Amino acid sequence: MQTPAKSRSVSRKTQRSQRDAAETRAAILEAALSEFAEEGIAGARMEAIAAAAGVNKALLHYYFRDKERLYGAALDHVFATLSQRMLEVLERDLPPPEKIMAYAAAHFDFIAASPIYPRMVQREMMRAGRSGSPHMRRIAERYLRPIFLKIMTVMQEGMARGQFRRIDAGHFLVSLIAMNVFYFSTAPMMALVTRRNPLTPQRVAERRAAVMDAVAAMLLTSNPAAAHDAGNGRRKPR
Repeated sequence: MQTPAKSRSVSRKTQRSQRDAAETRAAILEAALSEFAEEGIAGARMEAIAAAAGVNKALLHYYFRDKERLYGAALDHVFATLSQRMLEVLERDLPPPEKIMAYAAAHFDFIAASPIYPRMVQREMMRAGRSGSPHMRRIAERYLRPIFLKIMTVMQEGMARGQFRRIDAGHFLVSLIAMNVFYFSTAPMMALVTRRNPLTPQRVAERRAAVMDAVAAMLLTSNPAAAHDAGNGRRKPR
């Protein structure tokens, strides 16, 4: 029978082991995201991921059996993080115009803070279109469709109230996502074309403002300035 002191010691060791395992897994995922974003799943090397994570290849395979499973886990990490942040915004108690503008701002900020994510997503879309993907259905149903359904509900409510123009909500959402993703995914080319760095804090802030103005112009029937302020985290005085 274990003494209370020995029991506490075992508990601490278990907790430490669990913490170390979580940190190791997180380090592997971070390294995998960089490798997959740069090389795609076909070109990514497990040896490179292990080295970047500071683990040996055997440990890498212990946590993730093969490259496909690791790639799937990296995709889940990207889309789970996106889904959590976007749903938090869409579940706020806000009028439809403020909610959509807040969503547009949150999506832009997410992409701006995580430029590696658009590259991961684009590579997966290309792979799915070319040879199929074992992950696409899971990602769509688990992470993206809940966001889509909530936005459709907000759009329908806003149009019913006369706050939004009568537009195709699905096309609007595609356009909004494209405005944010395209800017960051094409930044290297735009730097060559414009001879300016599009990723300086000033340029990113200017792009954010331009996106918010475009969303307001596309969607709102009146008072775009108030909704623009909502997207920037400022509430209109009552």
